[in-house]
Amino acid sequence: MTTSEEQIEHVRDLVARIPAGAVVTYGDIAAAAGLSTPRTVGWIMRTDSADLPWHRVIGAAGRPAAHLAQRQLRLLAEEGVPIRDGRVDLRAARFRFPELP
Repeated sequence: MTTSEEQIEHVRDLVARIPAGAVVTYGDIAAAAGLSTPRTVGWIMRTDSADLPWHRVIGAAGRPAAHLAQRQLRLLAEEGVPIRDGRVDLRAARFRFPELP
């Protein structure tokens, strides 16, 4: 299935709305954007997120991708996101989009 420009822009808008000091998962964004899989969000983030707070999007286990881990965790820690043993404390830092239950 092809990802439309409208879907890409919706994901970009959602990522831009994540406040400093908070994180969301790829699945949170997929649900808010009406996408069928978090993998689509991952693809969009890999190809079109340089101007967004990409570091605030994390995997469901709270761990960043290995190739980004040091940089992402440093940026999140600078914003006050609680991190324990290389993992974001999702219970404390997770942002909920108002359009989701």
